[in-house]
Amino acid sequence: MESYINVNPDEFQKFKEEVGNVPVIMLNLLRYKNVVEETGETGKEAYGAYLNAAAPFLEKVKAKVLFFGAPKHMLIGPTDEELWDSVIVVQYDSFSDFIGMATAEGYPSHLRARALSDSRLIHCKSIQQT
Repeated sequence: MESYINVNPDEFQKFKEEVGNVPVIMLNLLRYKNVVEETGETGKEAYGAYLNAAAPFLEKVKAKVLFFGAPKHMLIGPTDEELWDSVIVVQYDSFSDFIGMATAEGYPSHLRARALSDSRLIHCKSIQQT
């Protein structure tokens, strides 16, 4: 099974060209590693370390974590499909805030990658935005 940790360059280019000057909502679907080889901790523990290290970068751009939790029940959809370990929804005031944070010197993206076995990062646009 293929997993996804890094940004798809073609999709990122489309995102960059189309997003405009509106708030950016990012849906994060996360599947943690059972064990992180480098540290021996669980992926969930390692992701907690990433969040702690990323917090100052999020604060600097005034990003808002709108939701952070775990999916529990598949009410519509295949019941044999494994649910994601965690779901996070984050709002940034603009594309420049999002990209500025993600590309800032010292941003701990390596800690995120180390903690995860698979992920999805999905830009969501409000249907009220034109």
